[in-house]
Amino acid sequence: MSTLSSHVLDLVSGRPAAGMEIVLWAGDACLFRGRTNEDGRCPDLARVGELPPGAYRLEFAVAAYFRRQGVALSEPPFLDVVPIAFGIAAPAADGTGGHYHVPLLVSPYGFSTYRGS
Repeated sequence: MSTLSSHVLDLVSGRPAAGMEIVLWAGDACLFRGRTNEDGRCPDLARVGELPPGAYRLEFAVAAYFRRQGVALSEPPFLDVVPIAFGIAAPAADGTGGHYHVPLLVSPYGFSTYRGS
């Protein structure tokens, strides 16, 4: 079983992306829906608890966030919802690998992610 966290950084302003909606899915089941705090983090995501090995998807509502920031976007926007599909593997026998951190660095026209610590 593993835990999950995320952190969103707004590359336009160079600041954390506060108030962005995040949704966690396991297949068709919605496990969590919430918003980032002032630091671009979503501590309520920890309430999901331990996640078994499997396939998951985090969806970030980036267009709605940038519109609230006053950024002019095309219609439809180039990026609306950014989905990050990732897998959680069973932790190693030594206990490593039990936490997954999925950061998102985003602008209206591009994004980057990686497995953080």
